Amino acid sequence: MQRWATSASAFADLLETAAEAMRSSPLRDHCTLRLPRRGRLLATGDIHDNQLHLEAVVRAARLSRSADNHVDNHVVLHELIHGDRLVSGMDMSHRMLAKVAELVIAHPLQVHPILANHEIAQYRRQHISKGAGDNLQLFDAGLEWVFGDEAEVAADAIGAFVRAMPLALRCENGTMVSHSLPSAAQMPYFDPGVFGRDLVEEDFDGPSGAAYIMTWGRNHPPEHLESLARAWGVKLFIVGHSHASEGIDFRPPNLVILNTDHSQGRVLEIDLAEDAPDAASLVGRAIPVQSYFDLDSLSGGEGRHA
Repeated sequence: MQRWATSASAFADLLETAAEAMRSSPLRDHCTLRLPRRGRLLATGDIHDNQLHLEAVVRAARLSRSADNHVDNHVVLHELIHGDRLVSGMDMSHRMLAKVAELVIAHPLQVHPILANHEIAQYRRQHISKGAGDNLQLFDAGLEWVFGDEAEVAADAIGAFVRAMPLALRCENGTMVSHSLPSAAQMPYFDPGVFGRDLVEEDFDGPSGAAYIMTWGRNHPPEHLESLARAWGVKLFIVGHSHASEGIDFRPPNLVILNTDHSQGRVLEIDLAEDAPDAASLVGRAIPVQSYFDLDSLSGGEGRHA
């Protein structure tokens, strides 16, 4: 068993080390991560503590084992916590953060967690629910059960990890990946200069914080998406946040919604050396997460990926 599983100090060291790796990445530009026009990006949607699907995503990402092997393979991850698989009525998804932190440390130029509303809500103590109860309280209960009196040490490290995540991933080929996009109604309150600066605490709080607006937005009509694409120099937006029953959905003219947490979960492979593909064409190219399952180690797995 990893020390972080029972030691708050080891858990905190792990997350803080990963946070520093994200902040100091040569790919980092303030609150944006920028990928060059080479290699391959594996785009995912919400994970929500689906460990089986994370393992499949990592398998699909083909991460490097050495400095000269597949170093241009990238994977973007978001909405890691607050799943519906409770343990004795508690949310133990802090373990998902630790596993992703381990991946960041092992592959700092390839594994890219980005900000999402559930991570922000946990960090900023904002009550939120996916239907299984108050996720904030359920998550706190898990931390307290595992770490006892040192739960606050773990919570502080989670805050540092979340604060270090970029708000969006921008690719030189015209692709942008973020958890969501500001809605048209939110644009008067959104700071359009946020991508050229570091985030500050106020950015995480609603209703007008830039990170809050960026990760909570819904309802994106075509004219709004066209306006954002022109203003930001983007051809293709890939987001999560909204439910896609088939694992992928298309909003014309340039938005793709991905889900990676449920049984129809999908991922997308983007060739970074080529211009960003047309969003509509990607619906038929999405890859089922289950196609990457390790069947040899799967036992009774069908009930584990709801």
